[in-house]
Amino acid sequence: MRKKTDLNQRKLVYALKQIPGVSIQDLSAVGQGCPDLLVGYKGKNYLFEIKNPETKGKLNERQEIWFSEWKGHVCVVRDIDDLLDVLWLEYTK
Repeated sequence: MRKKTDLNQRKLVYALKQIPGVSIQDLSAVGQGCPDLLVGYKGKNYLFEIKNPETKGKLNERQEIWFSEWKGHVCVVRDIDDLLDVLWLEYTK
């Protein structure tokens, strides 16, 4: 069964594809709290959980557990500005 994705995920994936050097793996079908996207950029990996900005979606219980147990970089994004902020901030460190 295919997992329901937030309505803005397709738009965000399209925007990411416009950035040279970005690789994207859709993880939304994994479930069990795993974030929606794995993004590679400038030799680093980023995990993004996409939430709809119009509904102000929050992490569900499984996602909260997954986030609390994950030892790497993971964040919630709602729009392309959120994605770019994370990629830019990490790139400029």
